Amino acid sequence: MAIKVGCFALIDPFSGLEHQLERIRGWGFKYADVTDSTDGGSVGVEYGFAAAASLDGNPFDIQRMFEKYGLTITTYCAHANLLDPSAPWHFGTMQIIKAVRAAAAIGVKHIITSEGDPMTEFGHNLTDKEALFLIRERLYEPLRMAEDFGVKILLEPHGKYTDSIDYMEKILELCDSPALGVNFDSGNSWLGGTDPVAMVLRLHDKIEHVHWKDWSADMEANRGKIFGAGMSGTALGAGVVDIKGVYQALVDCGYDGYSTLEIAGDDAVMQSYRYLQSLGAE
Repeated sequence: MAIKVGCFALIDPFSGLEHQLERIRGWGFKYADVTDSTDGGSVGVEYGFAAAASLDGNPFDIQRMFEKYGLTITTYCAHANLLDPSAPWHFGTMQIIKAVRAAAAIGVKHIITSEGDPMTEFGHNLTDKEALFLIRERLYEPLRMAEDFGVKILLEPHGKYTDSIDYMEKILELCDSPALGVNFDSGNSWLGGTDPVAMVLRLHDKIEHVHWKDWSADMEANRGKIFGAGMSGTALGAGVVDIKGVYQALVDCGYDGYSTLEIAGDDAVMQSYRYLQSLGAE
């Protein structure tokens, strides 16, 4: 079995989800994720310039849209803000719960989330102990729901704590849930100051999905200062992240599941896809 490569569904800005899926299938991919989601309705979706899936909508409509283009949904993304105060305008616990229900309804086994960057004075002034407690508290009910619904929430390196191998292990330990795993991200872990290969080797038994990103050399100065990014314009294998080493570490640890390219730009996407295929990916 080989690692399967899909594409995130935000290829073109100011375009709807169906447009994204048509482009992804046209490139020859068989897999994609529900990349963006939101509560209720969205003017951008209604008028065709946003690719978000409504967490309050009928998830079977999303499934039918993917099936129309012959695409398998690999994950349902619900990247949250877990370190700022709870508020209706902060994407957090409630939205993750909705994503759990939506994913479970259509047979998608994985929901991806992370802590995000705090945007408030409250979030920036948390002690490490307080921050870890907040992450645990805000994931508590979603994890109970996920266990009951037969799906798993995957925590992604995408912030000060999840970009750290030690802190990621601590969060997994504190949450102590069979419904919690890891969505490994090659680019985010490197950008946060971590050795991506070392993270794979330490957390491999928890990794159930992978996001692929590489970075150009000019990002070196930002290591440990920027925590997480949605996409990179650098093709895999053309940057400074040890993508080959990461891929081999995953294979050596027995990983043969789904993965998703988070690469911007047509040429960079296809170059990245071919690079992973040259390493043995599907």
